[in-house]
Amino acid sequence: MSSDQEQDVNALNRDYIKYEQVEKKQSYRLAEAEGAEEFDEDLEIKTVDMEQFFSGGEKGIENFARELGTAMEEIGFVIITGHGIDPKLHEQTRSKVLEFFETTTVEQRMKYRAQRHGSVNQGYFPIKETSQMHPDLVEGWVFCRRAFDIDDGRETEYNEADFYPAAGFEPYFREHVLKHEKLFKPIMQSICRYLGCDPHMYDKKLTGTNFGFRLNYYPPIGEEEDKSGAGRILGHEDVDLFTILPAPDIEGLQAMNRKNDKWVRIEAPPGSIIINTGDYMQRITNNILPSTTHRVAKPRDKSKFDVPRISFPLNVYVWEDEMLEVLEGIPNPKYEPVKAVNFHTKITSKYYGDNYSVDEDKTD
Repeated sequence: MSSDQEQDVNALNRDYIKYEQVEKKQSYRLAEAEGAEEFDEDLEIKTVDMEQFFSGGEKGIENFARELGTAMEEIGFVIITGHGIDPKLHEQTRSKVLEFFETTTVEQRMKYRAQRHGSVNQGYFPIKETSQMHPDLVEGWVFCRRAFDIDDGRETEYNEADFYPAAGFEPYFREHVLKHEKLFKPIMQSICRYLGCDPHMYDKKLTGTNFGFRLNYYPPIGEEEDKSGAGRILGHEDVDLFTILPAPDIEGLQAMNRKNDKWVRIEAPPGSIIINTGDYMQRITNNILPSTTHRVAKPRDKSKFDVPRISFPLNVYVWEDEMLEVLEGIPNPKYEPVKAVNFHTKITSKYYGDNYSVDEDKTD
C-alpha cells in the first residue's frame, strides 16, 4: 500500500469538515479499523409500524408521527414495517441488481461513468472510486428521475440506451422507485407533524421530485482486499431529506450514536425498510433531526466474504432550484435559506473534487 493510500484509509471525517453545510461535531475514521472501534450494544434501532398511518385514522397518524420522529431525533435511523410494499418486489430488485453487475462488463459500464446533472452525480462508480476520499470496496450506479421512462412532461423522447448498458433493466427498476415514491409524502408529512409544522408543507416539492436510486454491488472480499484496510463503504452522511433502504441480506450497515460516538449495528428483518435522515433534513429542521453518520463494514462472519452484498437505497431530494430553509414554525433558525444545488454540490465536492461545487444559479 502506498503512503497516499494509507493516508486515505486512515482519514477522519474532520479532514473534510470545511465542506459541510450543517453542524457536525462527531469525529470518526472513514473506514472501520479492527480493534479501534467502540460499539453500542445497548441501543436498538426502533421499529415503527406504518400501517398506523394508512389504516389507523387520525390517532394512528399521530402515533406514527410521534414514533417516527422520536426515533429519528434520537439517532436518525428507524426501521419501518407495514409500509405496504410486497417483499417480493425487494427480492426481485435484489436479483436484478446482481444480474445488472454480473452480466455487464466493466468496459460496458465505464461508458456510463458518473457525471453531474444538476446537483447529483449520476451514472457508474467503479470499485474503490465511489469518492476521492479513500478507497472503498463497492461498485455503484446512481439513477435519478431522468433515467426512467416516467411521464413527467419530458420534453425530449426517452431513450433507455442513454442510461443503461444493457436493455431490459429499466422497467424493473422503474417499478421499484415508483412503488417506493408513494412513501415520500407520508414520511415527510409525519416528520412535519412531529415537529409541530404544517404536515403538507412539502407535498408540492415532493410531487414528481428528483431522487437518487443507487445500486450497490459489494463484490466478494479476497485476502488482499481484507488486508487493505478499506471499508465496504466509507463513513458518511447522506445529502438528502431521507433515504429509503430495503433491509439488506448481509450485515454490515452501522450507524453512529452521536451521544457516545459509538457505532450501532443495524439488523432489520427481511421485508422491512430502513429510513435515515440526511443533510437536507438537518438543515430544514434546524438540527432537530440529525444527518446520521453511517457506513458499511465487512461482515463479522468471514464465511460471508465469498458472497456479493447487494443494497439499493433510494435518496429523496428536492429539485435543484428549490430553496432549503428552516421549516416555518421552528423558532430561532440557525441557517439561512440556500438553493438546493449550491448546498448539495458544496458538500459533495468533498467526494468529487472542488470543481464539483456550483456557486451560481446555473444547474446544467
